Amino acid sequence: MKSDYWNVSDEQLIEKTGKPLAHWTKVLEKFGAEKKKSNDVVAHLQSDHNVPRYWARTLTTRYLKDKD
Repeated sequence: MKSDYWNVSDEQLIEKTGKPLAHWTKVLEKFGAEKKKSNDVVAHLQSDHNVPRYWARTLTTRYLKDKD
């Protein structure tokens, strides 16, 4: 696996999730992802937004790295 797997394009995200990064960033901010455990954030994306597991993990990792 690439060490920077979280560096994905909007094109990839739209293809796999139906939405661009800006949408997912807003979803994660509204959820308060920065203050939650990453597994809880992944679970939220999967259960409430029907994001496939790999992409939920990718979005979560990218969001948290961008907040550092």
